[in-house]
Amino acid sequence: MKGLQLRRSKALLIASVMGCLIASGQTMAADFDPHSGEVKALVDEVSASGVSREWLNDAMDRAEFSKEVLDAMTSAAEYNLVWHSYRDIFLGEERIREGVEFIAAHQDAFERAEQAYGVPPEVIAAILGVETRFGQIKGNHRVLDSLSTLAFHHPRRGKFFRGELATFLEISWNQQVEPDELVGSYAGAMGYPQFIPTSYMAYAVDFNDDGKRNLWTDPVDAIGSIGNYFAEHRWQAGVPIYFDAQGPANPPSGINFNQAKAPYISVSQLAQKGITTEADVAGDVKVVPLALELEDGSTQYRMGLFNFYVITRYNHSYLYAMAVTELAEAIAAAQLEFEAESGFINDVQREASP
Repeated sequence: MKGLQLRRSKALLIASVMGCLIASGQTMAADFDPHSGEVKALVDEVSASGVSREWLNDAMDRAEFSKEVLDAMTSAAEYNLVWHSYRDIFLGEERIREGVEFIAAHQDAFERAEQAYGVPPEVIAAILGVETRFGQIKGNHRVLDSLSTLAFHHPRRGKFFRGELATFLEISWNQQVEPDELVGSYAGAMGYPQFIPTSYMAYAVDFNDDGKRNLWTDPVDAIGSIGNYFAEHRWQAGVPIYFDAQGPANPPSGINFNQAKAPYISVSQLAQKGITTEADVAGDVKVVPLALELEDGSTQYRMGLFNFYVITRYNHSYLYAMAVTELAEAIAAAQLEFEAESGFINDVQREASP
């Protein structure tokens, strides 16, 4: 009798420990058993596109649940910071210098991307600078785990991430890479430009003509793919991203500021609320009104144009789009300064030559 009670106690203890492990986010591969209904339906769907069912079952059998991924989805900086705090993350001198160096190292690719897609080098570089610090920080979550966790456990966006997981598996099969060896962000974004799988499938290009679309380790493909992404979202070559504006100390009521959507209010309508610009722009031009909170508590006004909206297609946050814009401006200014200094040094060297 005592032996039976002891065995029952051990069984209860094991069950309790297992429950705690699951609750605390320890990885449990069985959460994605290929024989479970939801996973089997996913395998059926992806296999219909020509992917091996055996390969898919093996991939999903290796997927692991991550509570860390679920927690990270609620703490993104875009949802928790004001402008001046968010800006400070990305506008450091070192990142600006790295942007200049990255453009110099891949000058041919940047020039070809601008010719093909109309997107300036500094804008493409700024995306890479914000996303992965020019490929230095690509994420440390296994993409398979992130997408599987979000696909089957996210309370609101499971359907969306299920589609991303299906596309990721198809990409992995087509590219002949092991899905459990690829790492990225907690949301499943991958490589230099942090494309989610559906963006990878739709916009990635083989920009170095080696027969592969490799955004994980190839900066040239990443440069071309970002240019293509912007062009497909109707980037307007040679058009500014925003205009500076002036306005009252406190943002006026009746205006929805800082919306990550297509320009929706005219310059003349903003003028009626006391927000004006010195730029030479017609009153009927529609813009995205921006009211940015500065560190001293004051408000900086800007008017985002269509290209500002295009940047928000990459990440649906006005903070993100503004950080990319200012980093692009800083990189371009640093490039000019570097070129001017280089020209001065070359002139001095020429004059000093016998």
